[in-house]
Amino acid sequence: MGTRGEGPGPLLLLLPPLLLLLLAGAGAEPWEQRLSEAGARFGWRNLSCPACRVLFAALDAGIQLDTSAERIQHLAVKVCINLRLARTEVCKEIIGLFEHDMVTAWLRSVLRPAEICGLLVGSRCGHWDIYSDWNVTLPATPKPPVRPPCPPPPGAPTARVLFLTDLHWDRSYTPGSDAACKDPLCCRGGRPRQGQGAGYWGSHSKCDLPLHTLENLLQHLAAAGPFDMAYWTGDIPAHDVWQQTREDQLLALRTVTGLIQKYLGPLPVYPAVGNHESVPVNAFPPPYVPGNQSSAWLYDAMAQAWQQWLPPAALQTLRLGGFYTHRIQPGLRLISLNMNFCSEANFWLLINSTDPAGQLQWLVQVLQRAEESGEKVHIIGHIPPSHCMRCWSWNYYHILNRFEGTVAGQFFGHTHLDEFELFYDEETLTRPVGVAFVAPSVTTYINLNPGYRIYHLDGIYPSSSYLVLDHETFILNLTEANAPGAVPHWKRLYGAREAYSLPTAFPADWDQLVRRFQSEERLFHNFWYLMYKGNPPSEPCRAACKTALLCALRTGRASDPELCKPLSPQLPFAEVLAWWRRRRLC
Repeated sequence: MGTRGEGPGPLLLLLPPLLLLLLAGAGAEPWEQRLSEAGARFGWRNLSCPACRVLFAALDAGIQLDTSAERIQHLAVKVCINLRLARTEVCKEIIGLFEHDMVTAWLRSVLRPAEICGLLVGSRCGHWDIYSDWNVTLPATPKPPVRPPCPPPPGAPTARVLFLTDLHWDRSYTPGSDAACKDPLCCRGGRPRQGQGAGYWGSHSKCDLPLHTLENLLQHLAAAGPFDMAYWTGDIPAHDVWQQTREDQLLALRTVTGLIQKYLGPLPVYPAVGNHESVPVNAFPPPYVPGNQSSAWLYDAMAQAWQQWLPPAALQTLRLGGFYTHRIQPGLRLISLNMNFCSEANFWLLINSTDPAGQLQWLVQVLQRAEESGEKVHIIGHIPPSHCMRCWSWNYYHILNRFEGTVAGQFFGHTHLDEFELFYDEETLTRPVGVAFVAPSVTTYINLNPGYRIYHLDGIYPSSSYLVLDHETFILNLTEANAPGAVPHWKRLYGAREAYSLPTAFPADWDQLVRRFQSEERLFHNFWYLMYKGNPPSEPCRAACKTALLCALRTGRASDPELCKPLSPQLPFAEVLAWWRRRRLC
């Protein structure tokens, strides 16, 4: 499904905090030598199962023996440098950033070498998804009869929902600087080694956005309305994950929230928490982690910044766990999930990944009350369900099946690309029961045009279904915007029903579209082009890439080969998973 260059990826975002613990307590020289040899011979991504188990057995022994933090940091920096994960300064900074919280989580966890190697190397080396047998409790009330969705009557009112995700403001962005650096994030300084430097409005490179581009977007949106409401699914700070502080994250939160309130005025905005909001990145301890290591510093600041948009009851659960619910229109309830409690990259879940914060059980209760009240529900979140830990994802899928008639829409971001994930009935896996829309990012990271989405809903009137009727995607073409003397122009890239000849935009239509992709090559390659916001990778998506992508579109829950069986030609599911792993860079 195409990588987007040399981003930090899982290796920099997740593994260095694990590497900082490697070989603690062992004699430095032989273990460092072995690590260096392993890195040179295999590279981390191709680390063998025996080598992984040896390394993490040493890690586990060292941590249990309580080796000094200074010693662990020293060894981990050498590991990072020897394996060429990043330049020396980045290795030192990211390891120092993760060290304290990561050690705490490891010491309190039940994770052992077999489990961690199952994550890093693959299922052939061990079972990663600890506590995989947990289940949420569904209500005893039988599922109501399901009525197929129908288009609204002619002349019925519609609603326009603005959708923003993955803004990633880089306050160090410098026009003209090096856009092809070796760091995890570029366009922040230095002279370009060849070609032009970073563009004024953004760059097709490994870069985030300057504030003036975000402000220009909001000025454009102020004139492009009116909108009935906005959904905003997180990731405000930049990808400079090795050098962030809590003060940096809170500045980004306050600055971008203030700009949205300035330009969109009284428009109701409903946010969700992204994985980049915290520091270290992806670090979201469950509510039972107390004191300075808790997320209270972040959630309290969010509640303060967003109190204009959310009522007291929503702010209360936001402060507790970063999620909330709110009836936003008569007959329509919003649920904002903290998807960091489903993320494999959230190392705090090593302690216990069984429904962290009780969020899924809370979701069941909210959906049950909505069903009893005749409300429809929209769910927003940052990380799409299929990118979650397997057990969390399957429980969510189970909940969506039970409340098929209540959940009218699901809206996510995180991948930076323009995608969707289908949900099928659990008995036959053939009848589509829902679709999770995955909207493209505002940021350019990596090699993208900036973009945003507008959803058109059935509503607002008493018997509205609040289903998505269509959606439109808009971009800023950076090649045009950065041309000498040009004025930035945000333009419509496409409308879904028009581009794909959809009769409606209900789940069955998206299911049929995936089937059409198999035989209609021109249609599929148009989707590929639009998926990357008009700037696709130079290498086209053929054969294995196409099969893996179509499999991903059919897969609303993680690691389920059954959902891919209708696709032809077949691709071994291990290869499908390998393609998916390449894309989890955000």
